[in-house]
Amino acid sequence: MQLLALALYHQDNRQPPRVLRFRPGRLNILTGESETGKSGVLAIIDFCLGRTKPGLPDNPIDRTVGWYALLVEFQDGSRMVLARPRPAGETTNEAFVRSGDQSLSLPGAGELVANTNAAALRGEVSAHLGIEDFRFQPPAGTARYAFDVSVAQGALFCFQNQDEIAASKTLFHRQTEDGIAQAIKDTLPYFLGAAGPEQALRQHRLGEARREVRAAQRKFDTAWRQREALDTNGIALLRLAENEGLLGDVPAAPDADTVHDLLRQALSVPPLAPTNSDIGDRRQELNEERRTLRAQLQEFDAALATVDRWQRRSFDFTGELHLQVDRLKTLDLLGPEQDHDTGVCPMCTQPLEHRDPSVQDIVTLTNRLSEELEQAAGVQPVRQEHLRSLQAQRESLAERLKTNGVLLKELMASDENLVRLQEQHLRAAHLQGRIAQSLAHDRGPTTDISQLRNALASAQDVVSILEEQTANDDIPAETERRLADIAALMTAWARRLKLGQSEMPNEAGISFNKLSLVIRRPEDRLPQERVGSNKNYVGYHLVAHLALHTYFRNHNRPVPSFLALDQPTQAFFPSKPRDASTVPDADWATVTEYFRLLHDVTELNKGKLQIIVCDHANLPDDWFQAALIDNWRPNEDGTRNALIPPHWLS
Repeated sequence: MQLLALALYHQDNRQPPRVLRFRPGRLNILTGESETGKSGVLAIIDFCLGRTKPGLPDNPIDRTVGWYALLVEFQDGSRMVLARPRPAGETTNEAFVRSGDQSLSLPGAGELVANTNAAALRGEVSAHLGIEDFRFQPPAGTARYAFDVSVAQGALFCFQNQDEIAASKTLFHRQTEDGIAQAIKDTLPYFLGAAGPEQALRQHRLGEARREVRAAQRKFDTAWRQREALDTNGIALLRLAENEGLLGDVPAAPDADTVHDLLRQALSVPPLAPTNSDIGDRRQELNEERRTLRAQLQEFDAALATVDRWQRRSFDFTGELHLQVDRLKTLDLLGPEQDHDTGVCPMCTQPLEHRDPSVQDIVTLTNRLSEELEQAAGVQPVRQEHLRSLQAQRESLAERLKTNGVLLKELMASDENLVRLQEQHLRAAHLQGRIAQSLAHDRGPTTDISQLRNALASAQDVVSILEEQTANDDIPAETERRLADIAALMTAWARRLKLGQSEMPNEAGISFNKLSLVIRRPEDRLPQERVGSNKNYVGYHLVAHLALHTYFRNHNRPVPSFLALDQPTQAFFPSKPRDASTVPDADWATVTEYFRLLHDVTELNKGKLQIIVCDHANLPDDWFQAALIDNWRPNEDGTRNALIPPHWLS
């Protein structure tokens, strides 16, 4: 793919487009003063090839342009128009694509309407370039994403901006941006022809097979650990099951299968549950009976106490009566009652306040007391019989209460046995739960372990086969072999430009690991940053990219067939010269040799390589003037040519 024209369309669509024409297969030089938009040309071309960020500064280009368009031609003669609208913000995905034959030209301003997106644009360009449709799969275990190989990676070899062509540590376009250096490493073997979709597919299959091996290994290790855990814990569970009566005699050292079978057997045995019992009801009946007996016993005790008090008082009363009767009977010694005045004291003959009882009164009282004593003596046998009856009934209640206590004690013992049975039932049920949990994590018989071992071995065999196939590819070695061919061209052209460290027997080359220049000397390897001076940095960038593109063209690789360079002679002029052609003391011989090498390389590639250079230099040589596509310097009438026409700014 080579460039035919670059067009800028005014945002109001009333101005004719600004068109910059390129000649395919030749050296194209755009010269001019500073601040005329030369560096913007490379950014616009890169943007039209599908970048989402144009990378253009906020200058007249961004303020006046509405669309950017690129007319390209492919090796088969077909053409495409690749157009992108000026983004409203920092990025845009909108695009316009039109395909056709050699009659296709730039569209009119009114025809530019977004009809696709940047990804589809890159896809169509990649297909025309011949980039095979495959997805790059990063190695397993890396924190990178797979991506589709497209012109987005191929274009990284086609540009050298002003700050890149003189870089002291990097060699490729946008190499310092995040992820770009790795993308170059991932795709450079493909663009060199050292690897293709077949190798990428084998690498992808190898990665998948290795993931399958890791998965199979994890499954096997997990199953093996679980089996070991079962072997260790299973025997302990068997001993517990034996103690709880779930199993009979357990072998002293059972194997894994025996442990598994016995645990299954213990799990299937129902634990001996305690039978239903009326102990609770019987205990309640006995407790009720005990309360009743105790209440009755208290009543009998109260009755006996009452009888005892009654008898003691009776004894006291009759004793007193006997004493008084005995005293009264002594009055019989006085003889018959004699008449005397009972109101006068017989001793002192003084009148008494209260009249004394007469003898007759005392005799009467004595007789009455004697009768009461006889009655009390008749009641005593009845009272004794009642007392004996009460004592007999109380002894019967006490015996019944004692029997009740014995029954309650026996019942409590039976209840403790029931509790022990319930606890044993709970322990057996809990143990069966532990056994079920252990078996749930078990993979089953040993045959399952064998199946997992066989699956792991099969996956490892697949990896071995794929590793052998990918080892035969040997992409790194093949890449280095192709870079060695490129290094031969680099070395020859570096000696032609008389670059530092280019003398015999040193050899210049590209370090694939560092993506930078390396000088291989007999005693050591010299990195790019140590070659010194901007002249050498620019010179080695030139020879590296010229050799790389020459290799691409000689081997018909699917990389765009153009190389765009910005300010390759900057090392020979003061910083930011207004017009390099007016600098008298520049090393014009070396500048001429640089441009002459660019011209000769395009001739060497016989129309297959297009080189576009934006620079301050303007050499008088005929071949240089023949390569000029535009000169952005003041005209004779005072107007100055630039990327943006002056009347656009007004």
